[in-house]
Amino acid sequence: MSNKKQDKGTSRRDFLKSSFLMGAATVTGAGLLSSFKGAEEGSGEMVKVMTANGDLVEVDANKLKAVKVDSIDLDLNELQKRGREGIAGKKWVMVIDLAKCRNARKCMEACQHAHHLKPEQHHINVLQMQEAENTAPFYMPKPCMHCDNTPCTKVCPVDATFKRQDGIVLIDNERCIGCRFCVAACPYSARVFNWSETLDEKNGFEETYDIELNVPQKKGTISKCLFSADRLRKDELPYCVSSCPNGTYWFGDMNEDAVTNGTTGETVRFSELIDKNDAYTLMPELGTKSNVYYLPAKDRIFPFSEEDKENLNRRNEHSH
Repeated sequence: MSNKKQDKGTSRRDFLKSSFLMGAATVTGAGLLSSFKGAEEGSGEMVKVMTANGDLVEVDANKLKAVKVDSIDLDLNELQKRGREGIAGKKWVMVIDLAKCRNARKCMEACQHAHHLKPEQHHINVLQMQEAENTAPFYMPKPCMHCDNTPCTKVCPVDATFKRQDGIVLIDNERCIGCRFCVAACPYSARVFNWSETLDEKNGFEETYDIELNVPQKKGTISKCLFSADRLRKDELPYCVSSCPNGTYWFGDMNEDAVTNGTTGETVRFSELIDKNDAYTLMPELGTKSNVYYLPAKDRIFPFSEEDKENLNRRNEHSH
């Protein structure tokens, strides 16, 4: 990915808008004057072109020359194109083994670092759960479910959030207008809104926008779990999966019927893993057809700590 910096305060939306006005034959005013200084007589055939400042000028046809488009725009176009298409032939799926989660939160840290999130922002969050008052509590990581029947994409008025051919749901922040319809439509509360200045904006850090990484982040736009689409492009496991020290996550391709454990590196059949362990999805009655499966928290390897139990008891007391 290109590391060339763009001018501060200029978004790609502004660039596209100005490009539309400028058309194909665009030159800068200063460059125009310097290039014609001392030039010989031209053909006499004049053509109209628009400068970067929006001024319409006439230029001798013989004096026009093609200018190579800056590579940063080519990089951006390529990232946009492949980001929307996805990886052909793949159908990504995640399996989370609740019996192995011990709330290490390394998955959250890796995700926040990769996507330049603030400490209070989460693409994946580890929740403390308890099915009933007298049942054993457990931890539950909760990412975006990357549903096949996506309520979020159906309400977006500008096609900023979409589902790719490989099953991943992404957000294009070059299109996002911050209406938050998708936030309201998501039944899993999986989306984050950038209410204030982002870390990228605060630090003045800018690079070519990568739709598969959703970086740089911008105020007034939506962010969410991306199944680490940028890592999959390099044939690597997602950030959360590879950073977990306890073997909680399995990730792979449903079409190949294979998932790999991020800790052990073991690869097994996806169909067997979910059948033999009574896997389930969250809120299946909604018909979203989630691509994140959970293995029940039976025979827990890491029981709740005493501090966790006290926190959960206090929460239960407040709920009564």
